[in-house]
Amino acid sequence: MQYQVLYRPSFAVARVELEADETLRAEPGAMVSMSAHLKLESKMEGGLLSALGRSMLGGESMFQSTYTAVGKAGEILLAPSAPGDVMAVQLQNQTFIVQGGSYLAGSTTLVMDTKFGGVKSFFSGEGAFMLRIQGTGLLLLSSFGAIHKVVLAEGEEYIVDTGHIVAFESSVSFELQKAAKGFFASVTSGEGVVCRYRGPGEIYIQTRNLSAFVAAISPLMPKTGA
Repeated sequence: MQYQVLYRPSFAVARVELEADETLRAEPGAMVSMSAHLKLESKMEGGLLSALGRSMLGGESMFQSTYTAVGKAGEILLAPSAPGDVMAVQLQNQTFIVQGGSYLAGSTTLVMDTKFGGVKSFFSGEGAFMLRIQGTGLLLLSSFGAIHKVVLAEGEEYIVDTGHIVAFESSVSFELQKAAKGFFASVTSGEGVVCRYRGPGEIYIQTRNLSAFVAAISPLMPKTGA
């Protein structure tokens, strides 16, 4: 399986070349175009309970689309619904924690389920449940804005606004805290709460916050009558 990410970072598209009879799993609606002989199937991966968990808790669809290059090689183009970036991560017997909505596609060799991030994750604005993706294979992540990668050394700490995290390696721990020392300073800074991450491992950050963007344009939207 070969891949290429085009038109980064504002309107990124992932071009994946599948060998004969090779299969790729993707979020429903992610397909932009594909070779005519690719076979599309919609599956409830992992059974009903696992699919419900991904949908209700992890923020993903119950069904996953699988694309198979039947008999010969072919290509597929994939893109997220919002303007932004796509990044490919080659997992080597690794586990990544992915925020809901940031999973675009991946090899069928990867196992995906939900992970409880604790009460602190819920109050951070990211949701109490995230996706846990583990194994060896290609993982495609999407974002709102560009994706910035940070590699943390053992014990190194890094602070990220809660609305900007895309994914992080399971070896990275995190805790919620106020952006500033006092409550008033945290609120007036416009940051509120942040996450303090501690290495070792990789973190992927999106350069824009979708919730903040919606809040910024909402006052400009036409008001409907009662």
